[in-house]
Amino acid sequence: MKADFRGLGVALVTPFDKNLDIDFAALERILDHLHHGNSVDYLVAMGSTGEAPTLSFDEKQELLRFIRAHNNGRLKLMVGHGGNNTVALIETMLQMDLTGYHGILSASPAYIRPSQEGIYRHYTALAEAAPIPIMLYNVPSRTGSNIDPATVARLAENDNIIGIKDASADLVQAMEITNRTDDDFTLVSGDDMFNVPLFSVGCEGLISVLGNAYPSLYKQQINACNVGDYTEAARLAKSTLRINSLMYREGNPVGIKQLMAHLDLCEPYVRLPLAPASKELAADIKSAML
Repeated sequence: MKADFRGLGVALVTPFDKNLDIDFAALERILDHLHHGNSVDYLVAMGSTGEAPTLSFDEKQELLRFIRAHNNGRLKLMVGHGGNNTVALIETMLQMDLTGYHGILSASPAYIRPSQEGIYRHYTALAEAAPIPIMLYNVPSRTGSNIDPATVARLAENDNIIGIKDASADLVQAMEITNRTDDDFTLVSGDDMFNVPLFSVGCEGLISVLGNAYPSLYKQQINACNVGDYTEAARLAKSTLRINSLMYREGNPVGIKQLMAHLDLCEPYVRLPLAPASKELAADIKSAML
């Protein structure tokens, strides 16, 4: 199976109003912003940047419908769906209306730190049940465990597992993944500051947080990598050094929502256990805007 998730993907925020209900008017502005200029190749709804753990099942269904309708076939769509209860994850997935969506991004089980065999069996069960392809998501800083390259290679043999979003910041691991997998298995960067070196060893895409605000900048960076102009790609990456570091100071998506508030795209509200950006962070983000 040929993977479809190359290029620039954006990890969509879920905007909230002051009552912490989903702000669909703001979501429409964000989607219009991302559709403009042909910079974005696909959208990822309800990932960690979308505060998925705080959303009810009914809210998730509303989001899926709204994004699908507004997108109207313009971009490929991916949905985040991960957890550490494999059976419950599959049951919920099968209840979701995934019409119009092209893939599921699923983070490795967090907190319980399963063995590599446990990770392999978890993803295999998910892929066998999934109506659309699965992309693995390796983010050890959040899950507490790593998906080793040997496990990735085993999982890549499954026709319904099409790639991996890697946020390990481990270049050697990335090289091992690209060396152990076929060309139809896609390595995607999960770190806005690490994608340039990843592209140099075979990465083919980026799922970006800052891309919510600056999609054209990241598309330019990817285009530069694709033609081998790593001097230009590095220049573009370095231009985001200050603003990127602020995105995670008080947790994600606190920083990106504050930046998007400065850009009049949405309000900065987040749901507990996150708290809105402090006055100090908000001021620092405003002064670092590109």
